[in-house]
Amino acid sequence: MKISDVNALSDEAFVAQFGGLYEHSPWVAEGALKARPFADVDAMLSAFAQTVRSAGVEAQLALVRAHPELGHRAGIDADLTEHSASEQASAGLDRLTPAEYERFRGLNDAYRARFSMPFVICVRKVAAPGKAAKTVIMDEMERRLVGTPEKELTEALMQIDAIAALRLKDLVAS
Repeated sequence: MKISDVNALSDEAFVAQFGGLYEHSPWVAEGALKARPFADVDAMLSAFAQTVRSAGVEAQLALVRAHPELGHRAGIDADLTEHSASEQASAGLDRLTPAEYERFRGLNDAYRARFSMPFVICVRKVAAPGKAAKTVIMDEMERRLVGTPEKELTEALMQIDAIAALRLKDLVAS
């Protein structure tokens, strides 16, 4: 799909096509469509991000809370979207050893207890030479556990924007 095709979509078709970019949150696409026509994919991404940033803290927290816990519910979470399942699988989170699962479970529980939201990271962008993606993710969870709630909300929203950007670029040619 080209950006000209995106701009030609009806409002309903736009939300149907892009409402899943932000996990279980079609309101982001509904807000972004008001910025059409988009000059390019970057302008479209900017409109999505601006919709989130202007939504207020409660809506932002709801957006973060719509994301699944990493490695925690894979395979048993009926709400896990196809996008999330694929992204988690790409980092090996669908193939955790019992010890890795227990570490993820402990980190997820600690993170949720501290911040009242799941840990969010763009798993498709996780990379470290010589380390498995799942190890990098767990290390990042530990590092971020000492942050403030405000800092973590900001970080989670940046990660969600990165996730949405990759999903959008899978759908729309630059």
